[in-house]
Amino acid sequence: MATSSLIQFLSAGEAGDTSNRRQIETFFANGAIAAGDWVQFDPNKTGADRTLYVIEATATLATGNPLVVGVALEAAAADEQVRVVVAGYAENANVAAAVNAAGIALVVDNTLAGRAVAIAAGDLAPACGVSLEAASVGNTCDVWVFKQF
Repeated sequence: MATSSLIQFLSAGEAGDTSNRRQIETFFANGAIAAGDWVQFDPNKTGADRTLYVIEATATLATGNPLVVGVALEAAAADEQVRVVVAGYAENANVAAAVNAAGIALVVDNTLAGRAVAIAAGDLAPACGVSLEAASVGNTCDVWVFKQF
C-alpha cells in the first residue's frame, strides 16, 4: 500500500524519520535480499506483479540499472514481505569501497549485485541516490535515495 507524503512536519524523531521525509513501501521478495541491498522491480514476473515483487538489484548493465527502486531495510527470503526505502534517508546501504566521501551520485551497474557505485560518465540510468558519508569498512554508508517509484 502506498504511503502518503502530503503532511510534512518538523520534529526530532527516530533516526531515518527526521522531518518525516523518508518514504517506505512494502514489496514481496522474489529471492534472497539482505538488509542494505539496493533492490529493483522484478522483470521476470508478469503483469502488475513486476512492480509488486523486488529482487536484489542485478549487476548486468554497464550503463546502469534503471529498474532500481530503493534500499531494503531488512533481510527477506523469497515470498516474504520486505520494506524498502523508496525515497529519503537510508542507513547502511551497500556501496562500493570507492564511495569515499559524501555527495557521490550512486548507480547500480555491472560491478556487483545489490551494491551501488559512483555514477560514471557512460551510465545511462539515472542516479538512484547520493552518499551522505564515506563508505565504512563493511562497504556500507548512509545514503539519500532518489524517488523513482
